[in-house]
Amino acid sequence: MFSGIVTDVGKVAALVELNGVRRLSIESTYDADTIAVGASIACAGICLTVLSCVGRPGGGSIFQVDLGPETLKITTAGNWQTGTDINLERSLRIGEEINGHLVSGHIDGLATIVAREHVGDATRFAFTAPMGLARFIAPKGSIALDGTSLTVNGVSRNRFDCMLIPHTLKVTTWDEKKTGDKANLEVDQIARYVARLLDVDALDAQRKD
Repeated sequence: MFSGIVTDVGKVAALVELNGVRRLSIESTYDADTIAVGASIACAGICLTVLSCVGRPGGGSIFQVDLGPETLKITTAGNWQTGTDINLERSLRIGEEINGHLVSGHIDGLATIVAREHVGDATRFAFTAPMGLARFIAPKGSIALDGTSLTVNGVSRNRFDCMLIPHTLKVTTWDEKKTGDKANLEVDQIARYVARLLDVDALDAQRKD
């Protein structure tokens, strides 16, 4: 589990194709001694398993992860190249403070940036989501985009917007984003379960009728 609070911006150092699986080497500032093989790290919101991790001269680490065909198909990872910057977050430990919201690292689909504008010192991003996910997005609700926990400001059909403060732009990849770019989207887990309960209740009501 994650919280959507980005703790580092990593960079793709190398990628290798291995019989349908893409292996990435990612540079980070994380201490290699604190990253165990098998650990989970959210990379642009995607929960990936660490295969190996070594220290870098001067500090930090390079860790390797594998991306399967389905992940490459439904996330932005299929477009990552050497030099791509990636939001990183290590998995939560029991007892840690949760400053964002509970995030699983399982991507539901891609959001598309349709507008970006400055509002004072903040920046408003407007997105469109796949219509099938629109029902899970509500004003003042939480959403994870590229692994960043954000608050939804407004919603109209499958279009929604989020306001990002200067600090968020500074410590994530969001300042690089422009209109037309895609972002990995994970809907709020509570919204997902509520929708499922409503669907089951509706089916039960139909059966009784």
